[in-house]
Amino acid sequence: MNSKPTEAELEILQVLWKDGPSTVRAVNEQLNKMKKVGYTTTLKILQIMTEKHLVERDEKNRTHIYRASVGQKETLGLLLDKFLNKTFDGSASRMMMHLLGNHKASAEEIEEIRKLLENIEKENRNGNS
Repeated sequence: MNSKPTEAELEILQVLWKDGPSTVRAVNEQLNKMKKVGYTTTLKILQIMTEKHLVERDEKNRTHIYRASVGQKETLGLLLDKFLNKTFDGSASRMMMHLLGNHKASAEEIEEIRKLLENIEKENRNGNS
């Protein structure tokens, strides 16, 4: 990825990851479900995102279709790594303790976390054998 997406760009990427390739109007309609955003603002951000190689524009038809050119997992991982390093000195355990201390996790979330930890422990045991 060439550059870190801004908050507005990340909102657009989330729409494209969820809905797939979309017109400016379709992206704008989804954004307006969360907050009021003008059509021309959405268009301008998509144009900037095209220059930054965050999205690709299909110009075959009269109505241009935009699609994310960066993966969700890769992008979120990069943003999380930067956040983790800047905020918690790279300590994932400090971040998790802070998150769990300030957020009441549901039984389902706790179970998901437990399974994730078990999988990580298994991978570490298998990798260190």
